[in-house]
Amino acid sequence: MAVERLGPMAALIALLLLGLPACAAQDDDWPRYRTRYIDGGRVLDTGNRDVSHSEGQGWGMLLAEANGDRQTFDRLWNWTRQHLLRPDIALFSWRYDPSSSPPVQDTNNATDGDLLIAWALLRAAQRWDSDDYRAASAKIRQAIAARLVREYAGLAVLLPGLDGFEQNDQLILNPSYLVMPAIRAFAEVEPQAAWRRLLDDGQTLLERARFGHYRLPPDWLALRADGTLQPAAAWPARFGFDAVRVPLYLAWDGSPPGSASLRPFADFWACCEQPHAWVDLRSGKLSPYPASTGVRAIAVLIGERSALIAFPEKAENEDYYSMSLLLLARLAQRERTP
Repeated sequence: MAVERLGPMAALIALLLLGLPACAAQDDDWPRYRTRYIDGGRVLDTGNRDVSHSEGQGWGMLLAEANGDRQTFDRLWNWTRQHLLRPDIALFSWRYDPSSSPPVQDTNNATDGDLLIAWALLRAAQRWDSDDYRAASAKIRQAIAARLVREYAGLAVLLPGLDGFEQNDQLILNPSYLVMPAIRAFAEVEPQAAWRRLLDDGQTLLERARFGHYRLPPDWLALRADGTLQPAAAWPARFGFDAVRVPLYLAWDGSPPGSASLRPFADFWACCEQPHAWVDLRSGKLSPYPASTGVRAIAVLIGERSALIAFPEKAENEDYYSMSLLLLARLAQRERTP
């Protein structure tokens, strides 16, 4: 069903029939997040010298849409396409550093950012019945499908970027770039495209890419031509700051608490008095500091309790990444597919 081509009332009915959320309740802490982490149309990575990323722009657009904040959504989208959109293809440079000249030093994309932006635009098109958003999302999806989806070792996989991830005998993948609810949404509006295959094979990959005592995915993964998997050699073999998003997206896509896909994450975060930020998948060494508020929110999302962690009173002590994960976990709880 091409939901994106329907009028507003028909689209609402279609979304309900499909079991998809038509509109989530506004998060009371969205205004606080917006004030602290969004400057005009730019999402600030406050833990990293206030640079901006395509990922953060996509998250900001998702949160603005989910909270019915079209003014902020438009500011974010306009800034993103003005400063990050590549001139040659409908993908986005991954990083903007206001202290550099030019601010975009590397035009390579980050595919999760592209997916998030396209998904936010698709949702905005459905919410506000905008042909402009609809067309922009379609162009980004087309570019992702054409340039970043690969058939390799019997699987449809998602390259993390245009350049640098295809090697002679292996592909380098990032499991957390599989934004499963976005891919599912794309499969709904483009059933003839490769999205359904990517969704199914992505789930297979996430089931196989489990290592260490807790059977967790690494931040970066090497897929060899013969189908074998191992943590990518160029990065620490950790379930860490990237891979914590895997259970967020699995839960958002409908995996229930206690399911086989989420149980390893819940077991890891329940191992100690406080959840740890990372674990080395080879040695079993745990991070010497606890997980952030945002990661603990994901742990609650995939657990048995219903309430999510509150927005901290001293939010100035929390960086953009932690607070983004917190608000996204809340949104995922409200929207997870039955």
